[in-house]
Amino acid sequence: MTSPAVTVELVTDPDRAAAVAEVAGATFPLACPPHAAAEDIAEFIATNLGEKNFRGYITDPDADVLVARDGADGAILGYALVLHGDPSDPVVAAVVPDRPATEVSKMYVLPDHHSRPGLSPSRGLMNAALDRARDRGSAVVWLGVNQLNERAQKFYTKTGFSRAGVRTFDLGGSVEHDYVFTQKL
Repeated sequence: MTSPAVTVELVTDPDRAAAVAEVAGATFPLACPPHAAAEDIAEFIATNLGEKNFRGYITDPDADVLVARDGADGAILGYALVLHGDPSDPVVAAVVPDRPATEVSKMYVLPDHHSRPGLSPSRGLMNAALDRARDRGSAVVWLGVNQLNERAQKFYTKTGFSRAGVRTFDLGGSVEHDYVFTQKL
């Protein structure tokens, strides 16, 4: 039996925020380093990846929420949050000097769907994120990825990104070190 083709769409209806938040809550822990405390991960999800957060992103003119689905009307398999605007962190701004810039702030796929025949959800989401950045006239796309997340780093390299620097990320008081990856458009 073949699975339906992956489709990627821009979410424009804030009433779909709960469904995106559910996938965000299920997938964020997958990218956390092994030493991250479960309570810190849960606090981050509650504070940053809830329905209210996604309602705000969906209605923000400088943000795009993209979802990958199992077919046109299927379940959400993953999502991406794309933020259009120059980096506010001076460390990131120093390693991402091109302007205008777009950040792929989040991109997560449910674990049973990381590898699929044909267009994978992650590849579809990345293609759509890059298209949205091009449509906005961005010169560069950047993202942060935990230094211990080798699988994601390999994916980003395969999709045309290269490592440009390092930034820190606070996860419940634990300072994590992320690589900053960039791709010129």
